[in-house]
Amino acid sequence: NIREAAAAFWKEAKRYKTIAFTGSLGAGKTTFITQLCKYLNVQDEVSSPTFSIINQYVFTDENGTEQTIYHSDWYRLGDEQEAVDAGIEDMLSDNEAYKFIEWPEKAAGLLPGNTLNVYLSQVNENSRKLTAGVSA
Repeated sequence: NIREAAAAFWKEAKRYKTIAFTGSLGAGKTTFITQLCKYLNVQDEVSSPTFSIINQYVFTDENGTEQTIYHSDWYRLGDEQEAVDAGIEDMLSDNEAYKFIEWPEKAAGLLPGNTLNVYLSQVNENSRKLTAGVSA
């Protein structure tokens, strides 16, 4: 169940402000991030930021503090300079906000240390495998 997976993932992942999601087209990156945002009770409609590059959402954490999530999709970016021109560095420099990034490999050099790298792969039509590790 994807909702249970999102809840279990968040228990471990919430200590990382930058979470980079890697996987092929159709691996479920946007679907998983959408479920994660639903689990966090984000009130806005969560959608793929493929064309806008960055979507911003808010949620209230378990301490009653309002938190910001930047959901960004770097698929359309050609390189790191294009990412800088699109304002990615500004988003990444917000140390208080959570950053959920799809296609981080497009500008991997911009990712800060202590980024949680999440790899999604398709097992079959109805199943995905998620593995994660932290970059230095």
